[in-house]
Amino acid sequence: MLLRGERLGEISEDVLEFISSREADRWIYRADLLVDRAHLVMLKEQGLVSPTEFSEIVAGLDGIDEEKLGEGEDVHEAIEAELISKVGAVGGRMHTGRSRNDEVATCIRIVLREEVLGMMAEVNGLAKALVERAAENADSIIPGFTHLQHAQPTTLAHHLLAHADALLRDFERLWDSYPRINRSPLGAAAFASTGFDIDRNRTAELLGFDGLVENSMDAVSTRDFLLEALSDSAILMANLSRLAEELILWSTSEFGYVELDNLFTSTSSIMPQKKNPDTAELVRGKTGSVYGALVAALAICKALPMSYNRDLQEATPNLWRGISLTRGAVRITAGAVSSARFRTDRLEAASGAGFSTATELADSLVRKTKIPFRTAHQIVGALAAKSERPTIRDLDEAAERIAKFRPSERGFGENELKAALDPKENVALRSKIGGPAPSETRRMAADRKRRIEENERLVAERRERVDRALEALREMR
Repeated sequence: MLLRGERLGEISEDVLEFISSREADRWIYRADLLVDRAHLVMLKEQGLVSPTEFSEIVAGLDGIDEEKLGEGEDVHEAIEAELISKVGAVGGRMHTGRSRNDEVATCIRIVLREEVLGMMAEVNGLAKALVERAAENADSIIPGFTHLQHAQPTTLAHHLLAHADALLRDFERLWDSYPRINRSPLGAAAFASTGFDIDRNRTAELLGFDGLVENSMDAVSTRDFLLEALSDSAILMANLSRLAEELILWSTSEFGYVELDNLFTSTSSIMPQKKNPDTAELVRGKTGSVYGALVAALAICKALPMSYNRDLQEATPNLWRGISLTRGAVRITAGAVSSARFRTDRLEAASGAGFSTATELADSLVRKTKIPFRTAHQIVGALAAKSERPTIRDLDEAAERIAKFRPSERGFGENELKAALDPKENVALRSKIGGPAPSETRRMAADRKRRIEENERLVAERRERVDRALEALREMR
């Protein structure tokens, strides 16, 4: 093997398999070739390799086929060994002023930034699907829940926008983490920099980075950017799992509020009538797997002394697993939301169940009769213990017993009671900022649509900046 050479000699298959990172390295193969090219461009510009040597090495790199790479502890060694086999000893100049330590850290960042850009775009896509469905359902009255009990009437738009807003915060977390991911550790070498006259800023520019991880010890040994990306993913999955759980519950016969498209369901191997919400259940289940990836990576990175330690190799597969599961869950959920059929008739019929208009009845008593809210709360609580559809007589009896007055004698009659018990009237009154009234949810939907469009523009700008840099790098010969 290339790196063991005269120092260590041969290695057993058992040990090679144990220390190898080749399975996880498939994620960074193309990034490694980009890093090799950028480093070579810089070496040529600094006079550390000649133009002829540069051309020979780059031609050799262009001819490398991932499927035909030989053995090695990792993809970096395998590429370098394949290069030397193609172009001869001159290929060994590629590693001048560089270590695998800064090389692998750079490759991970290159791939992760692309994954995070993709995840941001997908989160926007799901948020957009929720906002579009909300805009369609501004007038759809539904039951609102706390503690999974009927609480107050709301609108389907209000409910869906709540999920969309959580996703927009997920986008913000990913957006904020990107600048910390998109910094170059290349040129830090093993950890103590190098005596060669390299230009770290140049390689960062060539690879589309926003700047450097400056301290060379920190550059090779930190994986906080990886932990941050997994943390963002775990929080995103927590939000997705809430939506998934509701799709599961709402699609049951007991609720009957939504029907998922056939594409996002499956049937039973024995019960032909079944239409199971399997994709939503797997989003819920994969949330635990993403949490596991985060916790595993945190445990691996805990208490490692400066600087580089091989333990870090074990953190990377958890990164790719967590990111991959999260992106898949976002895409699947977007499809399920876009194609779901909400049973607005059943939702509206259930909107007043459980005396969910009780809060508005109490509020109406306060507004009309000027009694303290806590008194009104006690009166309506007494009504709730007896009936979900109280009459004026019931109201008068409870109020006289509790507060020594009769609402009907203070202008609170049948019309006021009917309005207070009407779910649509309840919702229409709640038009303050963030409320469920159709006028307010339409405003929020329009606002969120603008924010999502702006987010899409921002992601495209960042992606375009990286793509321009890498395209220019690929054309360098």
